[in-house]
Amino acid sequence: MSQYSAEHVGGKKLDRVEHILRNDIEAGRLRDGEALPSTRALAEQMGVSVWTINKAMEQLAAEGLVENVSRSRRIVRSGITPHAAPDETRKPHTFLIGGYAGSGKSELARVLSRLTGSAIVDKDTITRPVVERLLEELGQLPYDRESPAYLEHARPHEYEALLSTIQENADVGLGVIGAAPFIREFQDPAWIERVSTRLSAAGIGLTLVWVHCDASTMLTYLKRRGAARDTAKLANWGDYLSGVDLAYRPAAEHVIIDNSATSEPLQAQASRMLTTIHSGAAAG
Repeated sequence: MSQYSAEHVGGKKLDRVEHILRNDIEAGRLRDGEALPSTRALAEQMGVSVWTINKAMEQLAAEGLVENVSRSRRIVRSGITPHAAPDETRKPHTFLIGGYAGSGKSELARVLSRLTGSAIVDKDTITRPVVERLLEELGQLPYDRESPAYLEHARPHEYEALLSTIQENADVGLGVIGAAPFIREFQDPAWIERVSTRLSAAGIGLTLVWVHCDASTMLTYLKRRGAARDTAKLANWGDYLSGVDLAYRPAAEHVIIDNSATSEPLQAQASRMLTTIHSGAAAG
């Protein structure tokens, strides 16, 4: 590999690491005042060199997001309060955030929650224990998310539980932030219309959000979170990626949030989206 090629590859890795750590801070996964994992631990989590982590920390420190207390200790300095107070003068709004595994759905949901004060309703969080037990009863691995057994016997009930929870909040006038892949659902205009109609009847606005992410950044996210449900994807990354449509877009009006390594930070994109939505609501 030429020196230029090596520097180019190294630069891409650095961009990914900076982007992911910045998102973790803005999303509150790394909290203000919290000590960061060691450089070596972060390098192992993200599959990069210690040099890459150190260079990323230099950039984050320059932005005021990290404080270098000593050579081996770094502290998060996000300056973000845990939750923003909801604006009671605005119409309640629900966001449905979709995207492939590792795209950054959960990070965006957390950022939006901190900006709006709305609760997060994540499909995996509210259904995982029951789904894992069901899969075991069906003779499948508990973290299976690809087999016909999961797709037929578990997935439909996951989304039913998710939507019921979102609707229950809507019925008492609350918008929430719903996070799930939504890959099938966002391609079904009838499904989208049905959800929109139900929320509108309860006085809740709706925005569909698709999180786009490049393949390399998704891979880094999955490696870092180390979830059992990602084991099969990581072991057969090429096969999994062949079934991922990076050009996917929902079949209805939506907002694209780009979480690729070189994109604008999630918080900036989320803030701009909220401004557009609120401006439109005020004009209407």
